[in-house]
Amino acid sequence: MGASPLGAIATSHHLATEAGAAVLRAGGNAVDAAITAAATLCVVYPNNVALGGDLVAIVRSPDGEIRFLNATGTAPAGQSLEGLREAHGDSLPLRGIDTVTVPGGIRGWEALHELGATRSWAEHLAPAIGFAKGGFPNSRSVARELRAAEPEFSKDPGARDVFYPGGSPLAEGETLVQPALARSLEQLAAEGADAFYTGDLARSWVAGLASRGSKITLEDTAAYRPFWDEPIETEFRGLRVLTGPPNTSGFMFLRALNAITAGIEDPLGAGAGELARAFYESNQVRTQLLSDPTFDGATGEQLVAAVAPERPIRGDAKASGDTVGFSAVSADGWAVSFINSVYWDFGSYILEPETGIIFQNRGTSFSLDPESPNAFAPGKRPRHTLMPVMVLEGDELRYVPATMGGAAQPQVHTHLLQRMLSGADPQTATHAPRWMVEEITGDTQVSVVVESDVSAEAQAAIAAAGFALVSVPARDESLGHSNVVRVDRASDGSVGYTAASDPRSDGSAIVVAGAG
Repeated sequence: MGASPLGAIATSHHLATEAGAAVLRAGGNAVDAAITAAATLCVVYPNNVALGGDLVAIVRSPDGEIRFLNATGTAPAGQSLEGLREAHGDSLPLRGIDTVTVPGGIRGWEALHELGATRSWAEHLAPAIGFAKGGFPNSRSVARELRAAEPEFSKDPGARDVFYPGGSPLAEGETLVQPALARSLEQLAAEGADAFYTGDLARSWVAGLASRGSKITLEDTAAYRPFWDEPIETEFRGLRVLTGPPNTSGFMFLRALNAITAGIEDPLGAGAGELARAFYESNQVRTQLLSDPTFDGATGEQLVAAVAPERPIRGDAKASGDTVGFSAVSADGWAVSFINSVYWDFGSYILEPETGIIFQNRGTSFSLDPESPNAFAPGKRPRHTLMPVMVLEGDELRYVPATMGGAAQPQVHTHLLQRMLSGADPQTATHAPRWMVEEITGDTQVSVVVESDVSAEAQAAIAAAGFALVSVPARDESLGHSNVVRVDRASDGSVGYTAASDPRSDGSAIVVAGAG
């Protein structure tokens, strides 16, 4: 009989999964694997994540303590609400230099490293450096987004040279090489996170963005710090479900689970209309109230309990290709639900050419309404779609799920957990058809995006609840990339893992076998 597995990892790109699995195989833990996979994803999945992005995570340490890491970025100190209103009117643009906030992701990696890593910073970044320098076959998802982004992204000088060689978007399977990004990663490997926030690398990218009109300064980057916080949680079918507090959207997942507990029968079948209504109400609460709690925003408990506004409120425009959420567990007791993101596909559509770094457009989520809790302010974090999740039975870990999908993340998590608790394994749950309630972006009927193989019963229930159905093909990428690791405990006390990655992504899942 073989030895117990060393751990498991599931990510949205197979090269990142393999890099993380190699770390587990070599004796590293889930934190080591997660940082390595995250850095690799910043190279191989740049439509979804980059060094210029943000991070949130839920981490369980071997002693059973569970922590939430908030490494979402802040607005520059030199920018003002009045200045943005003068430049842009009542709302921020979806892209461009004024949507770039201080990237928090690399300080987030550092916080994770300090908490529990056993490998060096340089070891974490080695696979990413190799792929950036030597190249790799471009993925389906990146190729698709490059085609979609071409009208605007190809105008950016940095992006044009990397992603549109000869004037055409890099196709699936063609080699993607990023020499400037490789040099930046090498600086990070040599100097650690400080390189990005206070070192020569910081001076380079801050100057590059300043030449485009950015208000971010070296004082802003030097002052930036992520922070550890308490997750918020609810009980669902005898399990503890933990997720991120504000400024993340985790409260929406808890609201959905509470609605099911309160009496929605068959929520993915005949009760789908009632669940859709719960998702709609959560979208409305998010639009009205979610903001940075360090600027007196509502707490997670307040948002879970909030009554949805009676009048419809227009939410954020729908993002595409925004995030990677992945899961890592190791046999020593570490577990990580990890989300890294540039928000929309390729973020702000700015690739700083000297450093090769793509920068997020998270600032577009700020409101320019002075009365909004989410109104722009210097040093403030915008509301976020990101939300890591961990599920326990008492103090024992059961599931580590993670997903992308913009504002649909809580909905994807609800689908996954409902299916797994109804008997589906992670492979079946991640591959199953799903649907999502869209935010209000106009004056038309609220729409629900439905994959074509969603059951006729569920589609009829959603339509009967007053929603317009928008059909997309089965396993459509717009319904998010999810990843799950399930912890399996046998009657003899041995522990194993079942892991799965979403077919909507370019990902994979690996359970790393132990020696023996």
